[in-house]
Amino acid sequence: MQKVFIANRGEIALRIIRSARVAGYTTVAVASEADAQAPHVVAADESVVIGPAPATASYLNINALLDAAERTGADAVHPGYGFLSEKADFARAVIDAGLTWIGPTPDTIALMGDKVAARRAAAEAGVPILPGTDGPLADDADLDAVVHEIGVPLVVKAAAGGGGRGIRRVDDANSFAETVQAARGEAAAVFGDPTVYVERFVPRARHVEVQIAGDGENFVHLGDRDCSWQRRSQKVIEEAPAPGLPEDVRERIRRSSVELARRAGYCGVGTVEFLYDPVRREAAFIEMNTRLQVEHPVTEEVTGIDLVAEQLRIAEGLGLSFRQEDVIISGHAIECRLNAEDPAKGFFPSPGAITTLVWPDGEGVRIDAGIEEGTVVAPYYDSMIAKLIVHADDRSTAIEQMGRALADVRIDGIVTTIPAVAALVARAEFAAVEHHTTLIEKSPEILEAP
Repeated sequence: MQKVFIANRGEIALRIIRSARVAGYTTVAVASEADAQAPHVVAADESVVIGPAPATASYLNINALLDAAERTGADAVHPGYGFLSEKADFARAVIDAGLTWIGPTPDTIALMGDKVAARRAAAEAGVPILPGTDGPLADDADLDAVVHEIGVPLVVKAAAGGGGRGIRRVDDANSFAETVQAARGEAAAVFGDPTVYVERFVPRARHVEVQIAGDGENFVHLGDRDCSWQRRSQKVIEEAPAPGLPEDVRERIRRSSVELARRAGYCGVGTVEFLYDPVRREAAFIEMNTRLQVEHPVTEEVTGIDLVAEQLRIAEGLGLSFRQEDVIISGHAIECRLNAEDPAKGFFPSPGAITTLVWPDGEGVRIDAGIEEGTVVAPYYDSMIAKLIVHADDRSTAIEQMGRALADVRIDGIVTTIPAVAALVARAEFAAVEHHTTLIEKSPEILEAP
């Protein structure tokens, strides 16, 4: 590997460029016409415009990406997160083109992308799972028997879903059949696959996850994270390690996540996600993400391990630079996602030119951003423009530090979610670890300053 082609944009493209440069690789950035002057384009050693602004014509256009990789002489492809990062077809196309794919194998991506197959694989590896159907819900299944066995509330999930999409909750057994029919139709329309399965619903659940890595021979975890502040199933604030977990639960999810990686012969970094039930004091498998996560910086901060650098090492065949006994969790880290959205207008996107940009500085503060002063935030892509990360000796200090850091950010020219995120950081529920994945939906007023 000598030249890394980054099939992504914005903050994550810049993040990959930084680690690749330190490791001695040349980088190639791609851009849509709307991103031709974006910071990630300027930062890379080379760049190429691959198509019009819509993602379908640029960042999601496999043929255009592979053509650009060939024209620039790249020999490896890093997909980042989002876009095509968990598309097995893209990984296969990259490999078939004679390029190195920086990620797990296409077969692993396909396995974990099928939520029914992933649930089965998790159970076989000893990963705790929620009560539910053993496989896809058959077209001729006795729905009355299913709902009686699992009980309500329950959720109907699309097998090809992910990222919080393709999920329908059932609170009344009488509405189960209607919900199944609607879920199958939605799954077919959104994911091209009508397959669904059923699981027990966990009220007031927390979202916890384990960062894993493997090189085909050495399989490790790098601790856990909590991502329970969510809005419409999208993460808002993440932290590491996950606070308030019973040690037996923490140990089980870490150990079983490594076993899942081992059985899959995992090569790359990935995340095993769980729902934690604070009443039952149990965690259960949701899914596995076969890519770098948006929230990976909090794990990097508490372990001191560069996850992108490890991805590059694994892809080159060098293997992980550490073993499990080398992983030491130190202190506490919190990450806030900053989006170009207007909370006063229902979080409607707020594109435009950034006229003023001031970031906080100081020890323990990290900024992963895809913007700079003068950047035009386009309306075509995800609205996340930056991530603010703090690392302190303990959680309470990290919360205080994050509050100060958010107050010191200044972004003019667009409206951002900073006030709403700052309100969440200041909530008593956050400090007491009483927040959960649906709290914002149930109490939207908590997005306002206390």
